[in-house]
Amino acid sequence: MHDHMLKLARFMAAIGGLVLTLLIFLTCLSITGRLLNGFFHGDFMNSVAPGFAEWMIAIGVGPINGDFELVEAGVAFAIFAFLPLCQITSGHASVDILANSFSKRVNRFLRMVTELVFAAVLVLIAWRLEAGLVSKIQNGETSFLLQFPIWWAYGASLVAAVVAAIVGIYMGVVRTIEFLTGRILVWDGVETEH
Repeated sequence: MHDHMLKLARFMAAIGGLVLTLLIFLTCLSITGRLLNGFFHGDFMNSVAPGFAEWMIAIGVGPINGDFELVEAGVAFAIFAFLPLCQITSGHASVDILANSFSKRVNRFLRMVTELVFAAVLVLIAWRLEAGLVSKIQNGETSFLLQFPIWWAYGASLVAAVVAAIVGIYMGVVRTIEFLTGRILVWDGVETEH
C-alpha cells in the first residue's frame, strides 16, 4: 500500500513540477516581451528605426496577455500537487526543541496527532474547494483577461487536493497504527526501531 501511495505522491509532485516549470518559462517570456515592448516604444527606437519598432509591436512582441491569471491558477495547482509527497515523506517543517527530550511513545503520539490534524485539514480544504468549484461552475465566472472559466483552476486544484487528502488520511492511519502497536510501519528518519 505504501509503495502505491508513494508512487501517487511522486506522480503528483512531478506534474506539479512540470506545471511550475512551464509557469517559469511563461513568466520569463512575458517579462522579456514587456521589456522589448518598452524598448520598441521608447524614444530611441522610434527615432532610429520607427518602422522596425512598429513592425515588432505589430507581430506581437510584448507581454503575454493574462500571464498573471495563468500563474495564479498554475501555482495553486502546483502547491496542492506537492502536498502529498511532502506529507508521505514527513517533509513538513517541524521544531524539535522539546520533542528530543520526550520518550518514543510521546513522540509517536505527537506524530500521530500531527498526521491526523493534517489529514483533517486536507479533507476540509478539499471539501471547501469542491464547494468553490460547484459555485464557480454555477455562476459562470471567468478570468478577467483570458476569459477562461475559473472553475478550471478550481477543478485542477481539487484533484490535487483530493490526492493530498487521501495521502494525509493514509499517513494518519499509519501513524495511529504505529502508536497503538509500537511498530514502525513507515520510517521517517525520526527514530529507530530499537
